[in-house]
Amino acid sequence: MRPTHGGSVVVKFTDEGPRYLLVEASGTRGRWVFPKGRVEDGETGAAAALREVGEEAGVRARLIRRLRPVEQRKDGSRIAIEYFLMAYGGRTSSLEERRIRWLSFGEAIEALDRGKSRRVLRSAHRVVIAAGKAGLEGAGIWGVAARLTRRLWRGALALVARR
Repeated sequence: MRPTHGGSVVVKFTDEGPRYLLVEASGTRGRWVFPKGRVEDGETGAAAALREVGEEAGVRARLIRRLRPVEQRKDGSRIAIEYFLMAYGGRTSSLEERRIRWLSFGEAIEALDRGKSRRVLRSAHRVVIAAGKAGLEGAGIWGVAARLTRRLWRGALALVARR
C-alpha cells in the first residue's frame, strides 16, 4: 500500500545518551506520539515526515533511514504510515501549539500507548545502538555523536539515491 502518512523518530544525542522526540497528540492532552501527518499531493513519505517534524514540534531534522511501515485503521479507513529515523538538526518555528518531550528510550517506551509505535521506536533504537557499537567506543559523547551522525547521513544519502 502506498504511504498515506509520513512519521518520524527523531534522535538527539546528549551527554546522557540518545533522546527521542515525542509530541503531544493533537486534541488529546497527555497522549504522546511521534510527529506524523498526511502525505500531500506530489509529496513523498519522507518529505511529509520532515515537514511534520517542523510543523508539530518546531524541530529541524535530517533524514537517516527508512524504518518499518505501519498500517492501521483510522475512522474506518486504512492508513499506511512510512516512518523514518532522523537526527536532530536544531530548532525552527512551530506552526502548532503542541508540547514536546525529549525522552530516553525507556521513558519513551513508557510514554507511547500503542504497541505499533513501541515497535517502531525499538527498531529505531536498534539502529542507533548498532551504529554506536560499530567502532565508536572509547570516544567522548560529542565525537561519538558526530561520527554516528556522519555514518547515518551516508546511509540516508544511499536511501535517497535509490529512490
